[in-house]
Amino acid sequence: MGRTKAEHAGDRVLRPFQLFEQQQASGGLVLLGFAMLALAWANSPWAGAYEQMLGVPLGISLGDQVLRLDLRHWINDGLMAIFFFGVGLEIKREFLVGELAERRKAMLPIVAAVGGMVVPALIYAGFNFDGAGARGWGIPMATDIAFALGALTVLGSRIPEALKVFLVALAIVDDLGALLVIAIFYTASIEWRGVAVIAAVLLALWLANRMGARRGSIYLLLGLGLWAGFYMSGLHATLAGVLTALFVPARVNIVPDALPQVIHRGADDIEAQALDNEPDAMDPDRVAIIGAIAGNLDAATAPLQRFEHSVQPWVTYGILPAFGLFNAGVAIDATVLGTLSTAVPLGIMVGLVLGKSVGIGLASWLAVKTGLAELPQGATWRQLIGTAFLAGIGFTMALFISGLAFHGTHFEREAQLAILIGSLLAAAVGIAILRTSKATQAPGPE
Repeated sequence: MGRTKAEHAGDRVLRPFQLFEQQQASGGLVLLGFAMLALAWANSPWAGAYEQMLGVPLGISLGDQVLRLDLRHWINDGLMAIFFFGVGLEIKREFLVGELAERRKAMLPIVAAVGGMVVPALIYAGFNFDGAGARGWGIPMATDIAFALGALTVLGSRIPEALKVFLVALAIVDDLGALLVIAIFYTASIEWRGVAVIAAVLLALWLANRMGARRGSIYLLLGLGLWAGFYMSGLHATLAGVLTALFVPARVNIVPDALPQVIHRGADDIEAQALDNEPDAMDPDRVAIIGAIAGNLDAATAPLQRFEHSVQPWVTYGILPAFGLFNAGVAIDATVLGTLSTAVPLGIMVGLVLGKSVGIGLASWLAVKTGLAELPQGATWRQLIGTAFLAGIGFTMALFISGLAFHGTHFEREAQLAILIGSLLAAAVGIAILRTSKATQAPGPE
């Protein structure tokens, strides 16, 4: 029996998400492996070599201008800009064609994400009100999408696909909130010459988008210029990645439904050309026809989709493992263990484990009860609460913000250990709840 047009349309929406889900889940395992390697290395007899490697200076020069940073800063300020470029592409895609494109579907992950950001921040602030560690309130706010989705995927078919989509949408809104927090609250001072560069490059990006520029090299060069402007300004340079992504076109030059006809016409041209001449792969006419087909294939794909497909493997299997390796190496000794009962670590751990789950659960319940949103299809309240606990896995973004808040202070090592412990506890509770859940939708909280 033939499939309906609606079923094909549903496949087109779900297929990119399913590929994204598979990549994030496997990437979460790779990230976990490198984080464990860092932890083992930092607590081994070779811990000194680990610390020395973090501080290796690397520089680039352009005329009289020299930019010199240590290896860890090149990863956190440079490579992580590519990670945030990928985040920006995900955010734009979700708002254009994903779960956040439809108002009613978007309301639950948006409301849940806001609750999951506000409550952990308030809990942390409650532990650290007017204390020396008050600056770290943004640490327990965000969700690590790779780890959280990986944990959800491990549970297999017992978890409804709609719940996985909800978690991805929630994590993306989380990331957007964390980016705003970084831009507004974790900038020490602003150099206005850098802001002028930012404004000029943003204008160039807007013009490139309006003119329909589709070449990756254009956005790469402008993105590098924007990164330099952010670095000069004192604003965190990784924000350049997100802003560059928002200007990448999501338009196609050939409607996908017309593509089969275009390809068939090209195939007919090749066949006709072969009848007139002896087949030759180097024949200029044949090369031109094949080039036209390739151009049409490119024109039928949005640059946003193409760039995301190209960047995501590098981020998932290269940049994030490098970030984990150079940021999760916490030397665990009696001193740092003794601080776990102090305000900063407690604020982080309670914020990640209870703050995320209570914030997401309560906000979701209010949204559903007021008719603003509805539960993901096929999901129970118990499953949603279990997923809310998984959202307490804050690893990547939490470590990133802790570096901004506490770099060079004793709080940084305390915060790193608290993030690891809090994320593990949140994952364990979430998986335990989901393993014992049923797959039928309940009318209200269990």
